[in-house]
Amino acid sequence: MRSNKQPPPVRQHRNGGLTTKIEHLESDPVAEANISPAPPMAAPGYGKRTAPGQAPRTREAFAHLPAREAYIASHLDRLPEGAAMDVKTLAKELPYGQQALGTALNALSQAGHLRRVRERVSKDRTQWVFRTYFSRTARDDAWWNRFLTGDVTPEQEAAASPPARSEAYDALAALGRADARLALSAADCAELEPLAAKWLSRGTSRAELIRTLTAGLPPDVHSPAALTRTRLTVKMPPERVMPMGSRLMECTSCRTPGRPEALSGGLCRACHGDHEATSRPPSVDVRDRAAAVRAASRAGRDKFLKGRKR
Repeated sequence: MRSNKQPPPVRQHRNGGLTTKIEHLESDPVAEANISPAPPMAAPGYGKRTAPGQAPRTREAFAHLPAREAYIASHLDRLPEGAAMDVKTLAKELPYGQQALGTALNALSQAGHLRRVRERVSKDRTQWVFRTYFSRTARDDAWWNRFLTGDVTPEQEAAASPPARSEAYDALAALGRADARLALSAADCAELEPLAAKWLSRGTSRAELIRTLTAGLPPDVHSPAALTRTRLTVKMPPERVMPMGSRLMECTSCRTPGRPEALSGGLCRACHGDHEATSRPPSVDVRDRAAAVRAASRAGRDKFLKGRKR
């Protein structure tokens, strides 16, 4: 018996002189992403890298993105490790030009799905490779920063729900057990938590923080919270310097390398500024404005003089 089921509609587009067919399956970007049997691969050591700890692939994985970005993200998600992810190669695979793809990749970077990174091949070699890390699960800047500095592993991602209290809060709460003169209340711990968190983010361990805050205390401490605040502020360690040699994040748009915390959303300040500049009203040319004022003034003066001659 012949089936009455109709095949899905097929749309053709021309890209670089080639005609490509794209099948649309019920507006599902995951199904729509057209991955060729053998996608172009980057040079050995380069290309796509998959970030750890992603959620399972579903039809709703990119539902929060606009249609174009969702389509491209689905394509990138299904690319194998080491696949080429430059705009020129992607333009040959997808129904979008290089400029549109560049804009979409910037949007995916700001949405937390990818980061451009240059990495050393090994600690003993000075050769660098350029990779694009892709995450089906959107990540914030803090997660990407931890991942690129080696603080995130698949095992950590698979852990259960996060602890109810932060490590900084627990360290402050433990001060009273280490030395009764620095016993803090719950309100004190919550108020001082941001300062303690800065210590931990700069490479200080929990034990080192407790030891530093309780060392050399005066015989009598009348205000444990005030003294702890003073020590947290005055003895604050310098920011931890990212060791050279492992990874450097790049701006997704212009490929300028920089520290992860300086590339919010994967973009440098200049590229963020270009995006903001497009929404500003055009500036007025001061010289043109001054010339117009002088011309109006001369016209008014001539009119006044003609009136007096009469």
